[in-house]
Amino acid sequence: MKDKITIIGGGNLGKSIISGLAASSIFKLTDITVVDKSRYNLQQIEESLGVVTSQEIKSSIKDVNWVILCVQPRQLTTVLSEIKEILTDSQILISTVTGTSIAEINEVVPDNKVIRVMPNTGAAKKLSMTCIAANDNAKQELEKVEEMFKTIGETLVIEERLMQAATVLGASGIAFFLRFLRAMIQGGIQMGFHPHEAQVIAVQTAIGAATLVAENGTHPEREIDKVTTPQGCTIEGLNEMEHQGLSSSVIKGVMASYEKINTIK
Repeated sequence: MKDKITIIGGGNLGKSIISGLAASSIFKLTDITVVDKSRYNLQQIEESLGVVTSQEIKSSIKDVNWVILCVQPRQLTTVLSEIKEILTDSQILISTVTGTSIAEINEVVPDNKVIRVMPNTGAAKKLSMTCIAANDNAKQELEKVEEMFKTIGETLVIEERLMQAATVLGASGIAFFLRFLRAMIQGGIQMGFHPHEAQVIAVQTAIGAATLVAENGTHPEREIDKVTTPQGCTIEGLNEMEHQGLSSSVIKGVMASYEKINTIK
């Protein structure tokens, strides 16, 4: 069997994954197939990325090694029911579906190896943080899956029990950081900058802050210490934010999101 892959779902996340794979040398373009019900989505993908597209799910998963399930949670049962009769034991499923465990997928397709992945919307810019989990029977496939998802950003292999937490910290986390960024921009406007000026300054500052931690491998507080001076304006602002509950509110928000995701099915 040739090394082929089919992605079921051509939405925003699916397009990002396809874009990464298409730009890499992992698969030939002719060995990447995208399945979607939307003819418009498929036409866009085919024209921009040069991969194979199809609206026929069953024929598209025949003779492929890898099947990525990139659909909404409510669509998963329908998709699995449609493909389970033609899946072979050797085909490996990669699920991006939030809140659905490997065991739950194996209830429908018990003979297939399943690997869970959780990218985030940074994938659109090849800056995703993708967490990956597998059971013991599929751990030998992790190296290949990491290779696939490194085409859209960074990867981290974790225990499956942490996948819900990874969704909150990595996927919902995009929104959390953006809300803080919006607040920085609003503060800049109040100080006198035009909105577009405040946004340019705040966005580049956020990129710089994250890059310092990522590339230096330091704790955020170490980088904070480099900016704060005795009786300076930075420590004054930081302390006021803490007095107003910045760290506490962020932690509470993260935990509220985590509690919610554990109730979603």
